Amino acid sequence: MARRWIGQDTLVFSSAGAARQSALDKLLELIDWTPVEYHLRGISCAAKGEPAWPSLALFKALLIAVWHDLSDVWLAEALDDRASFRRFCGFSTHEPTPERTAFVRLRAQLVARGLDQMLFGAVTGQLRAKAITVKTGTLADATVIASASHADPEAGWAGHQRRKAIPASRPMSAPIPIPLWSRRSA
Repeated sequence: MARRWIGQDTLVFSSAGAARQSALDKLLELIDWTPVEYHLRGISCAAKGEPAWPSLALFKALLIAVWHDLSDVWLAEALDDRASFRRFCGFSTHEPTPERTAFVRLRAQLVARGLDQMLFGAVTGQLRAKAITVKTGTLADATVIASASHADPEAGWAGHQRRKAIPASRPMSAPIPIPLWSRRSA
């Protein structure tokens, strides 16, 4: 089975950012990847006719997806965009990254072999043994959306469900209380 070789970066003569480390870089050093790689050794997630991405790199990407609450589509985009994600998975800055279907194929292989919970548990166990907790969260979605609000005089007012409309220019320092639950009257 053909495998891709990843991670060989080009020679750069700039030391800018060389001392900077992200949280993922620190996690990369804390985790012993040898047992994880051992269990992933027979898994090939290649589409027909293309070389397979390294299973360990894809598994590391799945960890990022869990920690940052990313779908496969957003994970593929974030891997293509974020240097810390690339370094954590082992991709260099100049090479392509997997598309979303590679993660789907790996996940299916892990579930079929019963390795999904075992491998995620192994990584979590290693971190727990070193008293490390990874707080999960979401990345901010900075999607650009076209708006017609400049031409619409009513666009400056916002209302939600049956609540009174308020000016959208209201300062954020005075939040509007929104109940987390409500009772419906019969």
